Amino acid sequence: MPVVGSHQYPTMETVIYGKPAAEALREEAERLGAKRVYLIASRTLNTTTDEIERIRTALGARHAATFDGVPQHTTRDVVTQIARQAKDAQADLVVAIGGGSVVDAAKIVLMCMEHEIFEPMGLDGFETTPDRRFGPFRTPKVRMIAIPSTLSGGEYNSGALVTDTSRKLKQIFNHPMMMPRSIILDSAITRYTPEKLWLGSGTRAMDHGIEAICSSRPNVLVDAVCQQGLRYLSDGLRRTRDNPNDEAARLSCQLGSWMSAFGLQSRVPMGASHAIGHVLGGTCDVPHYFCTAVMMPSVLRYNRPATEAAQRLVAAALGAPELDASDAFATFVAELGLPRRLADVGVAEDHFELIGKNAMLSIFTRANPQPIREPGDIVKILKLAA
Repeated sequence: MPVVGSHQYPTMETVIYGKPAAEALREEAERLGAKRVYLIASRTLNTTTDEIERIRTALGARHAATFDGVPQHTTRDVVTQIARQAKDAQADLVVAIGGGSVVDAAKIVLMCMEHEIFEPMGLDGFETTPDRRFGPFRTPKVRMIAIPSTLSGGEYNSGALVTDTSRKLKQIFNHPMMMPRSIILDSAITRYTPEKLWLGSGTRAMDHGIEAICSSRPNVLVDAVCQQGLRYLSDGLRRTRDNPNDEAARLSCQLGSWMSAFGLQSRVPMGASHAIGHVLGGTCDVPHYFCTAVMMPSVLRYNRPATEAAQRLVAAALGAPELDASDAFATFVAELGLPRRLADVGVAEDHFELIGKNAMLSIFTRANPQPIREPGDIVKILKLAA
């Protein structure tokens, strides 16, 4: 157990669970004194269910407008468009209702509104780099609430992933006050999430927990919480796979996602799985929710010399203490029926050099527990996952 460390508490106020989203959001809007609530919603939820309409009805005159066109991998073009609309609507609270792309959009919209960035190139210079964790953003006057419909867990940290489509590069933007003020967990909303997205985003949530436990700078509170999060997720994902209508299992998954994100909340450094996953999405168009399934076993194998003790904790939390963590995770992914190799998601070896180059731009590459010194080291991991 480490004898030296520190823990940072996030700038998040509240996590609400066990209550319908419409009721909980109305109460939060009242608590915060919001008069102009701008909704950024999943198009599926907005057009094929009555969930968003219930929220609009609950908000009443507080509802300012709704946008439902956020694409996968959250693009600069769309978030600057939303920011202009939200500014014109005089929004004083932004609410994200949907998956990780919707949540990331809401976060960066806050900053685009604050700085009046209404064109894609206006975000240049604000991105996170290996030498700069936080861009030169001002504290936003408008804050956000997240109501997630998947398990990817991005709502529990202050960073946003945004793709510059002109360069096919996914970048991180970060400011402590991009963290939602409140997160509302309503398992009923997740019933509409497609099965592969639900299960895949659950493995993405596990990524947060595993990389925190194996981090180059772990802490004891994060270790304990993330291990429990992995237990909740491994149990809940198996149960929802067998019975999609098991709302108790869905809530268990949501709680596991929250716990697994505890390392990101407290700024415990992540590693190569995050770095490579972001590039697979932005550069190779791999759905974000498949990245962990195909990469984590190989990252664990690469990192084992530096994280052997921590990996034993991971394997135990996954319910397979007799296995190496890499094998335990690969077995779990196979049980869920998710893709297991890069070839399964359309990434061939002729992409590896570019992936390695782009992954070296990530802040997470430098923090990987087993050193990554050059693009060739990334390529070694990719070959293990080929």
